[in-house]
Amino acid sequence: MLDDWVKQQLTADGMRQDLISEDELRSQSADFLDRFAVASRENVESTRTPAWAPVLELLSELSKARGRAGFSPTETALFVFSLKGPLFLKLRAELKDAAQLLDATLVATTLLDQLGLYTTELHQQAREEVIRRQQEEMLELSTPVVKMWDGIVALPLIGTLDSARTSVVMESLLERIVSTGSEIAIIDITGVPTVDTLVAQHLLKTVAAARLMGADCIISGIRPQIAQTMVHLQIDLSAVTTKATMADALKTALSRIGVRITKETVEK
Repeated sequence: MLDDWVKQQLTADGMRQDLISEDELRSQSADFLDRFAVASRENVESTRTPAWAPVLELLSELSKARGRAGFSPTETALFVFSLKGPLFLKLRAELKDAAQLLDATLVATTLLDQLGLYTTELHQQAREEVIRRQQEEMLELSTPVVKMWDGIVALPLIGTLDSARTSVVMESLLERIVSTGSEIAIIDITGVPTVDTLVAQHLLKTVAAARLMGADCIISGIRPQIAQTMVHLQIDLSAVTTKATMADALKTALSRIGVRITKETVEK
């Protein structure tokens, strides 16, 4: 039956032979059949009983591994559901009584359906974990803190500023302030599409945290539309220095640390 099952999987529509070798597939299938045989001799009422724990453990590892490898939920569930064909043929060959064959087929169908659904659920969890980790990595990459000058760092924000991202922004900014010993931090919101009350609160939290670390903040990138929105929403940023552009903010920051930039006349 193992040979028939492996052949069934290899020839099935949706089988990803580019993601798994035949030897690995055979090894997984043999292991599953051994555990399935032991569990089904002890209990055929439900796969949620202790007898089926080794089978569920194997499916858990397999589903998570295939989810990370790029298998779809359907391709992953195919591992279990493809066993139906070879198993039913085996039952028909062994059981000559029609009533016994029907009962055994119903029991096998129920068990495999339960295991197939369990595999799909675990695969979805694995994919969600991959997506969550990728989102966290993207958050970290989207909040670079750049050293502009000795004592000055800048944080250009792009995209929506929500609670989760504010936490990452705050952590990155504070770590950079400490590592560089900066006195001034420029938070540029040119890339933030809209500023509402919630976004303003997140900005103020970041400014307050930076001040606790001994650094003053300048918010740049206040466009006319954002300025009008903030006035309409009665958002008070009077305690924070704001500038229209990053260049203006940098000039202000340099003047605060006593640095003056002059143009040098070049003779032709």
